[in-house]
Amino acid sequence: MPFPNAVLWDMDGVLADTSPLHFATWEHVLNEQSIPFDRQKFHMIYGLKNHDLLPFLAGKPMEPKWVERIAAQKELAFRQMLPGNLLPLPGVVDWLKRFLSWGCQQAVASSAPPENVEALVDELGIRQYFNALVTPGDLPGKPDPAVFLLAARQLNVSPQYCLVIEDSIPGVEAAKRAKMHCIAVTTTNPPEALTGADIVVETMAQLTEAQVKSLLYTETA
Repeated sequence: MPFPNAVLWDMDGVLADTSPLHFATWEHVLNEQSIPFDRQKFHMIYGLKNHDLLPFLAGKPMEPKWVERIAAQKELAFRQMLPGNLLPLPGVVDWLKRFLSWGCQQAVASSAPPENVEALVDELGIRQYFNALVTPGDLPGKPDPAVFLLAARQLNVSPQYCLVIEDSIPGVEAAKRAKMHCIAVTTTNPPEALTGADIVVETMAQLTEAQVKSLLYTETA
């Protein structure tokens, strides 16, 4: 069987650099709540689910209804900013096409709300490449491997035949905990922070077929 049988793409920082939009919308919403927010805190929460990051930023446990309300405000603001403000990162569309030509199934596997995933793939015009758009729902967020294992089940592919493409430290950890191979791009983290990945590249445009195919002969730990 060819490898990879399935490619699981993270969304934010992998398909597109959404960090400026996320920062701007978080800053606006949190300032209204008098919760301090800056670039350092933004970096610390990147890749986490809203119900995990909001109590962290507030510095105390918060009522679930408050978390849901603030998260909904922020994500609506994010989606409203998408039109005309986003492009695929370098190499993404080329690799989506290449994986498709290899017969790979592909899925988005993201901690983002499902409405964000739907909006982003449509804004980028890449929905046709994906067999599934997977979010964890009530399952734990990254670094828990739940979303990647859920995506593998939906595609009916064993984890060892899945390749994850990530940019966050929790995402790389989640991929390895799922016993999947992982390619990391340095959109939001320096290379030295992503050494848990099998391959680290600055952008998908730098990734070679030889690098991907070399993973065929490498057993996941």
